[in-house]
This record gives sequence, structure tokens and C-alpha cells, in this order.
Amino acid sequence: MSSAGVAIPNDLRRPVVGPTTYVVPALPGVEDVRLRGSFQACAKITRERARNFYHGLRLTPEPRRGAIYSIYTWMRAADDLADEPRPLAERRANLAAFRAITERCLAGEAPDEREGAEAWWPAFAATCASYPIDPVIFAEMLEGLEGDLEAKGYADDGALSLYCYRVAGTAGLACLWIWGLREDADPAAARELALRRGQAFQRTNILRDFAQDFDETPSRVYIPADALVRHGVTGADVREWRGDARCTALVREQAAIARGHYDASTTLESMIDPACAPTLWAMTRIYAGLLTLIEQEPSRIAGERRIRLAGAKKASIALGAALWAKVGRW
Repeated sequence: MSSAGVAIPNDLRRPVVGPTTYVVPALPGVEDVRLRGSFQACAKITRERARNFYHGLRLTPEPRRGAIYSIYTWMRAADDLADEPRPLAERRANLAAFRAITERCLAGEAPDEREGAEAWWPAFAATCASYPIDPVIFAEMLEGLEGDLEAKGYADDGALSLYCYRVAGTAGLACLWIWGLREDADPAAARELALRRGQAFQRTNILRDFAQDFDETPSRVYIPADALVRHGVTGADVREWRGDARCTALVREQAAIARGHYDASTTLESMIDPACAPTLWAMTRIYAGLLTLIEQEPSRIAGERRIRLAGAKKASIALGAALWAKVGRW
């Protein structure tokens, strides 16, 4: 257990490294033209699906940008398999098949499209072969998705923290291994802060998506059960916003936990390779902005319209990060 209260597996031992500027993703046995096409497929998926993340991710310099896109694409595909409207047994089988292909990629293989594999897999395999990413994180994320299939919810904040680590903290760690750290950065401290930032992002997601998750079949409520009991409300009460004061207190409590993770990880950007720090800064400003909207008006999580920052606002954040990078702020 980390000092942030986030469970970390004992076998997650591979250290976060220093600069990764000159790493170029490659995979033995895969022709350059096929690999370029695979990375292009990842870029297309990220551009179409990443929404809030894309404004920051595209600030990462190549070839690390392509590597980050490939990790996002893998995580997006896994999440889609878990969420698709299919019988539980079929979703489990699909995730098991996805795990098997992932293990082949981590062993240095690139599944062929003739086997039914999508075009983006070679890029993912090349990224994992070229950067010092601990393969354990991919198993951890799949365990988080598999554990969430039955939508049983989370008893307390400790259980929710483990889920957030598995589906978001793992992503933060993968990014660190690709972005790289400044030479004077403490790898252990950077890993800790990356986990805190992952908690912040996922807890923001949970509040933002409350109505959509509740309306799914099966219905999902990620706010811990003991917090609902403590405030005297049910998930249905929050969805219908019955008992304004109690619902408001609950949401503000959960938002305060997320905000605490943002505040605790404010020095993370100063540890990352300066060329990549603008990426994380922009993504964080966007997600922290979503949390601000919730803090200002807690009842928005029960609204029919998804909580979003205006496109112009997101673009201005990304532009600001790019300009500050150009003048050497980072």
C-alpha cells in the first residue's frame, strides 16, 4: 500500500527510468510500412475517441506521441469490450481472448490481421518492446475491468482506490515509462505522484459519468456504499436528486477526495521530461476543470447532459501549454 492509500502489487517492480527522448518503437519481424500504418491507426482512434485526453496527448513529441497513442488505443479497446452490451459470459470470453493477444504482444509477437487482429496491435507490441513498461500493469487493468463486469459496486474507499489504480493509475505509470523523467527526479516519488494523479482523473470520471453509469444495464454506482450510507442516500436518490442537501454533501465529499489527489500531485510535471510535461499539464487542467464544474454545481452529475468543458476552453488550455513549452517554461 502506498502512502496515498493506493494498493500497488508487490510484483510491480520495474523502475521508472530517466529520459526516453531517443527511443524509437520497433519490433523485429515487422516491416516499417506495416508498423507505420499501425501507429497511424492508433492516432486515428485516439483522435476520434480520446476527447478530453486528446488535447493533451497530441502535445507529446514524436515518436513518444505515437507510443502514447498505442497505449491509449489498447486501453480504449479493453474498456470497450468490458462495456459492450453483450451477455456477461460473452464479455468475459472476449476479455480473455484480448488478454491472450496482449500476452503475445508482450512476448514480442505482432498478431496478423489475417488472424482477425486489428491493425493497431503491432504498434502496441512495438511500444511495449521498446520502452521499459512493466507488463504487469496490463494484467492489472484487465483485472480491474473483469472485476467490474458484474457491477457489484465498491464497499468503501479502499476498494474504490484499488479499482482506480487498476484502470487509471496503470495508465499513469505507462505514460511515465514512455515520457521519461528528468535526470534529477526521484523515480519512487514520481511513481507515487502518478498514482495520485490517476486517482484524481478516475474519481473525476466517476462523478462526471454518474448518471450514464447508473442508467446502464446493469446499473453501475462507483461511489462507495459506505459513503452513500453515511449521507443517508441511495444511488437512485442521487440519480433523481432526491434530498438536495444530502446529495450535495455526498458529491462535495467525493469531489474533495478527488481534489486532494490533484493537490497532492502538483509537482509531478516538474519531474517529467520537459518535452512531455505540457501534455500532462494540459490533460490535468482539463480534468480539474471538469471537477470544478461539479464542485460549483453538484446536481450536474444527475443531469441528462454529460458534463463537458467547452471545446474552445480545451483548445485554449492546449495552446497555452504549447506556448509555455516553446518559451521554455517547463
